[in-house]
Amino acid sequence: MRDVLAEANRLITLHSEVSRAMTAERTALESALIPVTPYILVSAAECWYRHPDMVRAIDAAMPAEEIGRAGRRPGQRVNAVHLWSIANIYLLGRKIITAFDPPSDTPERTLAVLDFWERAARAFRADGQVQAWHAGFTVRPYDGNVIDTLVGGATAVDDPGERVRLGRFCATLSAYLFLLYFDTRVGTGDTGPYPLPGGRTLLVRDFYRLGPSEFAWSSVAEGMPYQNLTAALVLDGADVKVNDWGTSITEPEDYVERLVAFGLFTSDGGALRPVPLDELDAIVAAVRAAQSRLYRSIALMSRDEKIACGAYVYFGFLRPFAEMAGIAGDLDWSVPRDIPGPLYDLFAQFEGGQAEDVPEEEYYARFPEEATG
Repeated sequence: MRDVLAEANRLITLHSEVSRAMTAERTALESALIPVTPYILVSAAECWYRHPDMVRAIDAAMPAEEIGRAGRRPGQRVNAVHLWSIANIYLLGRKIITAFDPPSDTPERTLAVLDFWERAARAFRADGQVQAWHAGFTVRPYDGNVIDTLVGGATAVDDPGERVRLGRFCATLSAYLFLLYFDTRVGTGDTGPYPLPGGRTLLVRDFYRLGPSEFAWSSVAEGMPYQNLTAALVLDGADVKVNDWGTSITEPEDYVERLVAFGLFTSDGGALRPVPLDELDAIVAAVRAAQSRLYRSIALMSRDEKIACGAYVYFGFLRPFAEMAGIAGDLDWSVPRDIPGPLYDLFAQFEGGQAEDVPEEEYYARFPEEATG
């Protein structure tokens, strides 16, 4: 029991230190369209109640290490932000629920989730680290063959107007996916920086599931020409960092002015293949049409329907791991399900809009030394 307790506390401490710092730097904004804070609270509670058992089932079907290694390919949602989320959304749920029901908290349940996370994260990164935070803000899962393919398929960009067009293309896809994933950035994932000869840098941006998917509301995207796209952005004279949310931080902030080559690819069908740049306008047209339909669809939803959809996105951060293991269809992804009615009613009333006041004490509390299963 002592080893379980010590391991659970070690991993809680790791996440507590990193997430406290990341949360302090974040600007929290509440959408006028989507009740983000309520659905995060509901999903966190559901993760707390259900993810330990689901993680055990996934790990039994395919070990976490194998899942992490399998994520080292473009188009795979076993990535930095999903890894961060399966640990931290669960820990947020623990933080919330144990305030109401302390006896339900045991080291065994928490270790099941965090040990799975650690093994998958180490295999995904394959650099001896578990998070970008500990690795100088780098996320480099793609091997030399993938990098050679991306750089080799990138076209030189010399015209300032073309740089602007490509930047707007990426921004349009990101904005659409932000709405599709219910005001969550996980539909877009950056990796890098990948150093290139001559002092240049490659930033890779994956756009995930642009078309219909397990999201019930994604039916508005029928006719999308591609499901997954990967952009290769070759930068010259830019400093690039990538955090554990799969978000890049660049200096200068407007990295587009340093864009010297650009390539677009799709991983649809498994293999990475180029997408001709003369298709960009058609892709943008399809994205804008889907986004317009999506906005109207969400606007017609009730508050409870919006909360359920957003909670599904957050609860489903574990789903790519189950898909990789081949058992996603065997697990119940419906939400809300296990959260007690009074707690749901309480959380559903929350309104956001303010940055979180991060306390000085531990962000995630450790188990007391006398904790037992």
